[in-house]
This record gives sequence, C-alpha cells and structure tokens, in this order.
Amino acid sequence: MTHMTTTFQGARRLAGTILGTLAAALLATLLVACSSTPIAAPPTPPAGGPETAPSDAPGRVDDGGPVAATAGSMLRPRARWLAASWNELPGWSADRASNAMPALLRSCDRPAPAWVGVCGLARRDAFALLADDAGARVWLEANLRPWRVESLEGETTGLATGYFEPLVEASRRPRPGFRVALYGPPADLATRKPYWTRQQLDTLPAARRSLAGNEIAWLRDPLDALLLQVQGSGRLSFVDEHDKPRELVRVAYAGHNDQPYKSVGRWLVDQGELRLEQASWPAIRAWARQHPKRVDEMLWANPRVVFFREEPLPDPAIGPKGAQGVALTPGRSIAVDPQSVPYGTPVWLDTSEPLSATPLRRLVVAQDTGSAITGAVRADYFWGWGEAAEAQAGRMKQALRYWVLWPK
Repeated sequence: MTHMTTTFQGARRLAGTILGTLAAALLATLLVACSSTPIAAPPTPPAGGPETAPSDAPGRVDDGGPVAATAGSMLRPRARWLAASWNELPGWSADRASNAMPALLRSCDRPAPAWVGVCGLARRDAFALLADDAGARVWLEANLRPWRVESLEGETTGLATGYFEPLVEASRRPRPGFRVALYGPPADLATRKPYWTRQQLDTLPAARRSLAGNEIAWLRDPLDALLLQVQGSGRLSFVDEHDKPRELVRVAYAGHNDQPYKSVGRWLVDQGELRLEQASWPAIRAWARQHPKRVDEMLWANPRVVFFREEPLPDPAIGPKGAQGVALTPGRSIAVDPQSVPYGTPVWLDTSEPLSATPLRRLVVAQDTGSAITGAVRADYFWGWGEAAEAQAGRMKQALRYWVLWPK
C-alpha cells in the first residue's frame, strides 16, 4: 500500500507539468493491448445488430451495488461476481489506462451510492489520472477490486457486439430525394398501449394522422431511419438543394411504440435471403437495393418504431448520452444489462476485434443499455461515429469475458 501511494504521488507531481491539451488527445485515442488467449465461441446473436435505447432497461436496479454478498462472491439479479486478483485480467498492464479516465470521470457526475467516495478521490486526482498510464493503473489498484462476472448458472463466456452513432443526411422539409420522415413522439403515445405497429403507421389513415406534425426531418432512405432507430441516437447533417452541409444536430431517443423489437437481419436469414454470418448492415442495404419492392415487407417485420427529439450538437467530439445520463466515450463506453452490472462500473473486457483475432482488452465503463443487451456476460461496445465506427460495429459478434472493478 505504501509503495502504491508513493508511486501515485510521484505520478501526480509529474502530471502537473503536462498541458491540458494532453487530456483531450488521450480521450480521442483508441489503442488495443497485445497478446491473445483463445476463448470459447459466443452464443448466436440477433442478426442485424442490437437495439440500444435508454428506456429499454430490463428492470432497473437503482442501488448501484450487489444485492447480496459473501466473502468471495457478490450477487446481482442476473449475475454472480467472484473475487479475482489483478493478475487474472489478461493484458491489464498493457492498456492505456489513462484513456479510460474521461469515461470514468463522466460517470462520477452521476455516481451511485457505492461510488460517492471513490468518485471524490477521482475528481481530486483527475489531472494525474488523465496524464499518466502507470499512475492511473496504480490508483485503480489502490481503490478498486476486480471481480470476475459469470451467469447464475456458472457460464463465464458471453457475447460482445458493437454499436455506433450514425451520421445521416437530412432535409428540414420534404423534397425530391428526401421523402422519409423521422418523427418525434406523437401526442397520444401514452394513451395507447401498445401503440400502432410500424406497418399500421405506414398504411392506416388513423395511425398516419397521429404522426402528422411531429416530423423532425426528412431522410433519403427508409433504412437510414431504421438504422437510427436501431442504434437509439444519431447525427443529422442538414443539407441544401446542392447537398452542401448547413447544420449538424443530434437526434436522441425519446420513446417507442411499445411493440417488440424484431431484427430485420434475422428476418432475411429466416427468409433464406442471407446466411447468418452475412447479416450485417452493408448486406441488408445491398439486399434492399436489389429488391426494392420488398423493402416495406422487410421493414414491417420489425413492428417497433423509435421516436426522437432534436438536440443541439455544439461539440461534435462529444458522444450521445447513454442510459446513465452521461456522454458516451468512443472505445471506452459499453452498454450492459444493469441487472448484471450497475451503471458507472469500470469493466475489464477480454474479447477481440471484428473479423480478426486481434485482441480487444481494455478498461471501459458501463454507461448504457438496450433491449437486446441482456444477460450476465453481455456487452455492446460503443465504437463512436463515422464510417469506420459503422463498419466495426456492424460486424462485431465476438466471444467475451469480463471483470468488474468495484470499490474496496
């Protein structure tokens, strides 16, 4: 303990000479640790990607901690945590721990009761934590303890998928090329449970009237609207008649029609149109281009419709808010089942990058959830925004193990 304290104080003195711009640079960096240990194959995920939307939390547990504990284990409603040692975390010493600190500090803006004390220390030591990897690692080891997460049945391997924030061109009014409306919540949304299905909203006059006047924007492609709904938020780039950008805004999740979510990727697989391993967003878009007369049939297979609210986007470098109510950090935020891992908890991931054996081992923070994110060892990894993020997120279906870091 004395050695750890001395080392961390040294890191704080060193960090005092670092310019503030270093913290911003570290926040944008996404690095991956080295070496790999094979882990078991993951269970089959829903094709077409999970839906990540804050209000879909499966029975929130708001106390922020385990519901039962013994000397060597702690119990959550859908998971068991087993005491572990730091040397059990594969790649722990190779991660750029300081890059995870912005996400942790954001979670400390809304700390659960168990985190109030640790978050006070984190705020006090924030500059050093952002500036020095070794110092950040020593601080984590001094204040937190690792716990391996498994299912109540003892399964230690689960599934990692990915999500991102789409960027979609839009118009403020309907015009040629922009005929697909994106809607805010209808006035009568709370009076009808469940609300109209996607097909009913597209075809029934009474259902269509309920949407009138709630248009936020018009998009080029119905699959752009579906993608925003599946991801739960996105960015709209409003363009003029010459497709020149005029304004960039965010659309955030504002509710849904209380209908079940059904993956259009899974529908295509069930129809024999795609193989399971092909069911990614690029493949879905390609199929839609080849079968334009069946696009409505595919879309109506998913009865759920998500509604949005428009928000300003003063800083494009800031991610959307997750279910915890704090901005997500690309490469350092994940969506979890809050019945297994409380929001704001640091998590050590042991998985791999999409379509490769490159290990993805790093410290992240549980800050979001989604209707498809259920189970003990389950994570949806936030890749950020842009084309690279979309490509990675759409293909991520990886085996996963993880450990939570909890205050001592």
